[in-house]
Amino acid sequence: MNTVLYFSTRGVVYETRAYSKADIAELVQEQGLQCLTSSDRQFDFWFSPSMHRCQRRANQAATELLLATTNFTAKSVPLLRGCVVVATHDADGDLDGLSWQQLDLLVERNRALDSRDDRVLSRRIARDIRRQQRVEPVAPAAAGARPARPRVPVSH
Repeated sequence: MNTVLYFSTRGVVYETRAYSKADIAELVQEQGLQCLTSSDRQFDFWFSPSMHRCQRRANQAATELLLATTNFTAKSVPLLRGCVVVATHDADGDLDGLSWQQLDLLVERNRALDSRDDRVLSRRIARDIRRQQRVEPVAPAAAGARPARPRVPVSH
């Protein structure tokens, strides 16, 4: 059983299983799977350089973990986009599952990020979101369509 971490686009992290690179590709839901490895060559970050609209946004949780496990700085760490899978590999380079010790090590390294790194990375991601909003064309309203009504909380 190969335990891997799945970082969803909404920021939720799941522990799941993958037995091959094809399973990781299915989790990431994309072709062109790419991998970055941590500085100690222990953790692999699997992602796809997708250009699908829903996956253009930076995956902050996965990017923070990449920052915590590599020699990148908060200014230079690549912004991982879309779904990301974190796994490890065996001596032959084949996919392997994360052990409890490795999961604990990931948590420890992620907690070691200082507030400056968090602040710099958050600013980069916010700047990236603003840039994407400027670039993406806004869909014109359909002719004759009524504007959406604001949502009103309902109390029971």
